[in-house]
Amino acid sequence: MKKPRIAAIDIGTNSIRCIIAEASNHGKFKILDDEKATVRLGDRLAMTGVISDEAFNRAVEAIRRFNKLVTGLKVEVVEAVATSAFRTATNGKELIAKLSEELGHEIRIISGEEEAELTASSALSNFDMYGKRYAMVDIGGGSVEIVTAYGNHVEEVYSIDLGAVVMTDRFLKSDPITDNELRKLRKHIRESLKRTFSGKKISIDSFIGSGGTLTALGCMAMQMRKDNYVSIQGSEVLHAEVVHLLAMLIQRDLKGRRTIPGLNQDRADIIVAGVVVIDEIMRFFDANRVLVNERGIREGLLIKSMKRLGLAAVSSTPPTWRDSIKEFAVSCHVDEQHATHVAGMALSIYDALALPFGLQKPEKKFLEAAAILHDSGYLISYGSHHKHSYHLIRHSELFGFTPRERELIALIARYHRKSIPKRKHDAFRCLKEKDQVIVARLGGILRLADGLDRRRNGLVQGVSCLFGGTTITINLTATEDVSVEIFGANAKKDLFEKAFGSSVVFVAS
Repeated sequence: MKKPRIAAIDIGTNSIRCIIAEASNHGKFKILDDEKATVRLGDRLAMTGVISDEAFNRAVEAIRRFNKLVTGLKVEVVEAVATSAFRTATNGKELIAKLSEELGHEIRIISGEEEAELTASSALSNFDMYGKRYAMVDIGGGSVEIVTAYGNHVEEVYSIDLGAVVMTDRFLKSDPITDNELRKLRKHIRESLKRTFSGKKISIDSFIGSGGTLTALGCMAMQMRKDNYVSIQGSEVLHAEVVHLLAMLIQRDLKGRRTIPGLNQDRADIIVAGVVVIDEIMRFFDANRVLVNERGIREGLLIKSMKRLGLAAVSSTPPTWRDSIKEFAVSCHVDEQHATHVAGMALSIYDALALPFGLQKPEKKFLEAAAILHDSGYLISYGSHHKHSYHLIRHSELFGFTPRERELIALIARYHRKSIPKRKHDAFRCLKEKDQVIVARLGGILRLADGLDRRRNGLVQGVSCLFGGTTITINLTATEDVSVEIFGANAKKDLFEKAFGSSVVFVAS
């Protein structure tokens, strides 16, 4: 069956983004191209009420380029929308007609509510928020969309004219920015939020944030922490970090902001307004963290188009992280029986060690995921498959995991065989000390459990642990001889003994 190609084009106040994907009939898609043009359609829009000729000419140039991409990649379906700038500008409808002609496809001017719904559609497909009260926020150049939700149920949708470009034009004219300008900006944002949510006191712990401001915030936070992850998709930024980064941004002039690690130079002039907006929104809702969603409206458009084509997965229940792990394991042709058996033994050992060694509940999830995926590297080759597993997991898009969690899972899987963690291993060395401890302990458990299924036939039917001084006795339940499995586990108990500071003895019964 031929896989249709879909282009999603988002014409925003600050930039125009075009994503081209190839869709399957399982509700999935593969990104073929992702292009961005910073055109600043919102330049002076707040003061003049019109999109300038200069900005429009930049948009025409970008659309012509995107049209060539769409044609060259033989795209069958084009979803193109324009947002805040065209809703606001008196010449918006006139100009969108010209852009539609250049693109060769209709471009719709969508409402703030539809913009918010597209944002929500993307967020719900990327984050496991089952049983949680939260909100989604998209900070664009012209407007901010906020969607409150519980689990997979969207409650209320709001659109407010607080975009980073518009707020910069209206309030932040000095370089460096003055205290008085900041006070006026904060006051305006607070008053806008109070008007929008009049009489509603909504307390939310977490936001899922999209748009250029949130992406930049995630990149700056990652650089500030000196984290070395593949992407910022799903990364967590605490409100305290937002406050810290904002204080740093305010202290610098435009030239200084352009040198900040993680911040794109094209966004340096509008980043302060954007971060002040998210800071005030988090204060208003008493939110402590924001999870970064790199995709936003464009992915929402892809999902909407796939539903219309009958390609979206139909399910009455939301996806889970286990679904994602299983799907990835299948795609890597993992030996399901062996992986499941190793995971079961590893989790039994974890349960026995959790209380005496203070293992934390989230770590069990990491161990289970790593155990299921530890042999995914076989997809590439047997030789060094533990290293291949690391790279495959690290670059995966596992649902329900942050970049830090994906990195930990990848490293736990990587150490299931061969060398134990060493300081010369760059990926391990870059971890925070507490995360090094997690990888060593969980990697030690997985390594040992993998040895206990040496013949890959599930002979060890159960494991339990007894503690005596500095010795951990692991009792194995089996109905047949498991000497090969005990040999395998003894050969791989080195990391476990080092991580837990105890010697290990195996007893079969």
